[in-house]
Parts: sequence; structure tokens; C-alpha cells
Amino acid sequence: MAYVIQSGTTGAFLAPSMDDGQPEWVMSLREACPVVDLEDCAQLIEDHAEPWHRAQVIDLTQLHRPVSL
Repeated sequence: MAYVIQSGTTGAFLAPSMDDGQPEWVMSLREACPVVDLEDCAQLIEDHAEPWHRAQVIDLTQLHRPVSL
């Protein structure tokens, strides 16, 4: 599985850095390294997200659904 953590407030993504693996908030989904485990997502949120972020975990495998206009 591949997950990203997104702030419901700012839209930024909390992810391990591509350079050194340290968690950081980034605005671009392209810069957000996916997290493979839900437990890791929970730990990242606990350690690096404030309640006002309203952090949510997005399952990237569920993004394939067609959008009807």
C-alpha cells in the first residue's frame, strides 16, 4: 500500500524527505514520498502534526476511481 498524509487545513503533505528521510511538510504531491504502513502514518501524525492540521491519511491506490462530471 502507499499512503500520504495531508493537512485538511493547509493542503500540505507530511512525508519523509526525499533527501534524508526526515519528516517534513511539503505543498506538492510530487514531493511527498509515500508511506507504506498505516502504523507509520499514525506515528508521523502523532509526532509531527498539530491538531489544527486535521491530518488525514490518503490511500493512493484508491485514486483510480473515475470522476463523473
